[in-house]
Amino acid sequence: MFKGAGVAIVTPFKDGKFDKEAYERLIDFQIENKTQALIVLGTTGEAATISREEKAEIITTAVERVNKRIPVIVGVGSNSTELAIENTKQAESLGADGLLLVTPYYNKCTNNGLVAHFTAVAKATKLPIILYNVPGRTGVNIPPEVNLSMSRVENVIGVKEASGNISQILEIKRLVPKDYMIYSGNDDQVVPILACGGHGVISVASNVIPREMQEMCEAYMDGDVEKALRLQLEYKKLIDLLFSEVNPIPVKAALAEMKLIENELRLPLTPMEEKNKIKLVQEMKRFNLI
Repeated sequence: MFKGAGVAIVTPFKDGKFDKEAYERLIDFQIENKTQALIVLGTTGEAATISREEKAEIITTAVERVNKRIPVIVGVGSNSTELAIENTKQAESLGADGLLLVTPYYNKCTNNGLVAHFTAVAKATKLPIILYNVPGRTGVNIPPEVNLSMSRVENVIGVKEASGNISQILEIKRLVPKDYMIYSGNDDQVVPILACGGHGVISVASNVIPREMQEMCEAYMDGDVEKALRLQLEYKKLIDLLFSEVNPIPVKAALAEMKLIENELRLPLTPMEEKNKIKLVQEMKRFNLI
């Protein structure tokens, strides 16, 4: 699908509704700044509180605005396999280039259940699928052996790994074929995961610093590990502040400061606390982002 930094893009709202104009502005900003893929309707996109009708509008807007310049990858996960398949068919019919499939949450299925769920969704589409492991959100981990099983399914092409477990990621790399993509799901672990044989990052920070996140990946892939590490360390505090409250609360606050979107979220998410926002704004000013 892509190598380097893809953005887990926010969904902008205005007066409670999807803000199409702001979304198009964000997409243009991303492409102009070297983002390699657009990942829509993921955790950062607040997919859990977006209706099916709104999802159709969001996907259509992304596909039309991108116009094949970079891949559009749509989050289709659910704790219901039936609903995940419905989401998958909707995304495919609207022109998505690929899918991001999170583990079922709350139900907390077994490894056999994970394989059955992922396989059922994969059989319902011809699109390439990236699995999404984020146990801090879902309560379910995708272990290396499940990645191995899924790597044998033709259109399951990789995993977004947000477990933070470097040992697990190394074991995945040891087991799976060389062409099975491993993307960092944590912006503070891009270089470490690239060092484990990863292929890039699906990034929240890229909403704010897309060019810098891509340069970090490019530097590592070009063999300039020193530059990649320097960039990882240079932006670490900003990245930490972008996760100082539940994602996407801080990143939406940051984008609002950049005059790209309204600082609007859907309940139960609420705007960033002022004490944390002050720190974020100070760090953004240090990099002349505002």
